[in-house]
Amino acid sequence: MAASTTDVVWVEKYRPHSLRDMVGQEGIVPFLTAYAEKKSLPHLLFAGSPGTGKTTAALALARDLYGESWRQSFLELNASDERGIETVRTTIKNYARSASMGGAASFKLLFLDEADNLTQEAQASLRRLMERHSAACRFILSCNYSSRIIEPIQSRCAVFRFRSLGPQDMQRRLETIVAAEDKKVDAGAYAAILAASDGDLRRAINLLQLAATYAEHITEATIAECATVPLRSEVEGMLLSALRGDFPGARTRLLALIADRGASGEDIIRSIHSYLPSLPDATISPLDKIRLVEYLAEIDFRLAQGASDRLQLEAVLAKLALTRPSGA
Repeated sequence: MAASTTDVVWVEKYRPHSLRDMVGQEGIVPFLTAYAEKKSLPHLLFAGSPGTGKTTAALALARDLYGESWRQSFLELNASDERGIETVRTTIKNYARSASMGGAASFKLLFLDEADNLTQEAQASLRRLMERHSAACRFILSCNYSSRIIEPIQSRCAVFRFRSLGPQDMQRRLETIVAAEDKKVDAGAYAAILAASDGDLRRAINLLQLAATYAEHITEATIAECATVPLRSEVEGMLLSALRGDFPGARTRLLALIADRGASGEDIIRSIHSYLPSLPDATISPLDKIRLVEYLAEIDFRLAQGASDRLQLEAVLAKLALTRPSGA
């Protein structure tokens, strides 16, 4: 095992320092690059799933704007940790109204990550600060769900929606890291990482680094050992057992995923939802797929409300076991 793989978190070590180094998001990066070149930008709202580059884009924009002195004109806060109105009234207000440190741009940047976790009262207060101090400070808000941001804030921002990264973009980034770390990764391992990360580049890089602590030569089996997210072959095997009417066999596979792999109920449900459409129509009819997706949505809600992972997932397998293949 190479000791150097754990010295630095790879997500930070290989985070792009400039917008031109980012992968994917071709519909967003050119706009941000233009803002950096003109040294002028509105308030920004970045919305999208985790691991799609929202934080990286904010940091890269700051570096491109201010150069080496970017830290003097940039403040990053996480609304998950500081979500109440007092944070807005103190930390954010004091920063927004303080004088600019000078530099290439005449304004400072305040990056508020996970802004959708701010309370409604805090968001209302933030909106007023954005109005009063826009000359001295521009706000970049990042969120997973833009619907949780109040409309008065959205209307004051240029909204950019970050898409999940495509497999080619993700693999190209992973290959760059592998080359820099002098590792060997099989094609099957890349495929397993991409399937387990589901468009989340941060998760993919973390999984790659975890696998690299176990082996210099990373294979699909290495990823299977490291990933808590069920691999496609495991979930498909469980589904096919259930669809053949072998409920005990499917249940055994389920318990192995929970006990041996440490997979969560939410991860397994997402995997089933992801792989179900690709199952042959001869195995499960299109109409039954529709019915099962509707049922998965109900189970997902129950899990979010705190229901038992094992009991709810066994109910899914029971539902599958009672489903008859087309023409049966």
